[in-house]
Amino acid sequence: MFHSFFPKPKLFFTSAIIWTLVAIFGWYLFAEGLGQNLGFVSPEGTAEPYDLTYFLMPENLWFYGYFVLVMAIFGAAWSVIARDHEWKVWSVWGSMVIIAVTYFGVQISVVINNWRRPFGDLLQNALNKKPGITVENFYDLMTIFAQIAFLSMFVSILTDFFTSHYIFRWRSAMNNFYMSKWDKLRHIEGASQRVQEDTMRFSSTLEGLGISLINSVMTLVVFLPILFALSSYVTELPFFGAVPHSLFWLALGWSVFGTVLLAVVGIKLPGLNFRNQRVEAAYRKELVYGEDHADRAQPPTVQELFRNVRVNYFRLYFHYLYFNVARYFYVQADALFLVFMMVPTIVAGAITYGIFQQISTAFGQVSNSFQYLVSSWTTIIELLSIHKRLKAFEAAIDDQPLPEIDRRYLAREEHDGEIAADKP
Repeated sequence: MFHSFFPKPKLFFTSAIIWTLVAIFGWYLFAEGLGQNLGFVSPEGTAEPYDLTYFLMPENLWFYGYFVLVMAIFGAAWSVIARDHEWKVWSVWGSMVIIAVTYFGVQISVVINNWRRPFGDLLQNALNKKPGITVENFYDLMTIFAQIAFLSMFVSILTDFFTSHYIFRWRSAMNNFYMSKWDKLRHIEGASQRVQEDTMRFSSTLEGLGISLINSVMTLVVFLPILFALSSYVTELPFFGAVPHSLFWLALGWSVFGTVLLAVVGIKLPGLNFRNQRVEAAYRKELVYGEDHADRAQPPTVQELFRNVRVNYFRLYFHYLYFNVARYFYVQADALFLVFMMVPTIVAGAITYGIFQQISTAFGQVSNSFQYLVSSWTTIIELLSIHKRLKAFEAAIDDQPLPEIDRRYLAREEHDGEIAADKP
C-alpha cells in the first residue's frame, strides 16, 4: 500500500516528522529573528491587512521563503536517497506541493477572518444608525471579499485537479505492484476486487484524510495565536469564572470530549465494515461464477450468501443507530456551545459584533482542527476496513499467515474443487 508509491515508507514518514519539528524550532529560535534583523517586519502599530496585501507583508514573504527552502532541502535529499524509485517525483515532490497549497489555503482563511471584523463592525454601526455610513463602505468591503474568494476558488480548483492526478498515480503504483505478484494473490477471496476497487478507494480515502490532517495541523499553527489574542475579550465563563486564555481551553476541552465520545461509541464499526465488504465480495463472486457455469449460483447457495449480507447489514444499521445518536447530539450542541460560553461577555457588551465574528471564526477553525477525528470518523472507519482487506492481501505476498476468514475461504474453495474433481 505504501512502499509501492513512497520510497522506504517508514524512514520517509519518520524523517518528514523529524524534519518538520526541526523546521518549526528553526523558525522560532533562529529564522524569525533573522528576518526581523534583516528588515522583514511591518512598521510598529501597523494593523494586519484584511485584503490581498496580507500576502505581501514583509514577515509573510520571509516565511514563504523559509518554507520553500525547508521543503526544497527535504525533497532534494529524498530525490538522492530514492533516485531509483519509480514514483519519487509524485510521492515526494507531489506530497510537498499538496502541503504547500494547503498552508496557503489556511492563510486565505486568516485573511477572511481579518475581514470579518471591519465588516461586522460596519454592519453593527449601520443597524444602529450611526452617522457617516454609506453604501460605498459596504461595496468596498464586499469587493475585497470577492477578490479573496476568487483567489480561494482558483487555488481550490487547481489543487483538486492536481490531487486527482496524485491519487491516480498512487493507485497505479499499487496496481502495478499487486499485478507483479498476481500468481500469489489470485486465489485470495475477492482478489480482483482488492486490486481493482480497494486500491482506488484506499488511495482516494487516505489522500482525503491526509489533506484534512495537514489542514488541521496547519490551521492550529496559524489560528492558535489568533485565538490566544482574542481570548483577552472573554474575561468570564459560565460556571468557571475568569479563565486565562479561555477560548483556547474551551476549544481543546470541547473537542477532546467529542473525539472520545465518538471513538467509544463507534469502536465496533471498522470491524463490521470490514466484514461487510467480505460478505458482499463472496456474494458477488458466486454470481459471477454463475454467469459461466450452470452449476454455480444455485438458489440455496445464493440465498445463504445473501442471508449473510442481510444479517451483516442489519447489524451494521443497529450499531450506526446509536453512533449517529451520539454524533448528531454533539453536532447540534456544538452549534450553540461557543455562544453559551460567551453569554456573560455578550451581555456585558464587552465586544462588538465584528469582534464576535472574528472570535466565532477563529474558535471554529481551532475547534474543527482539534475535532479531526470527530469530523473524519466515518471516513476513518471505511479506511480501516479497506486497510484490513489489503493488509490481508499482502500477507500472501510476504508468505505470512492469512486471516482466519481468508483461510476458511481457501479451505472451502479447495473442498469444492475436490468434490468437482470426484464427479464423473
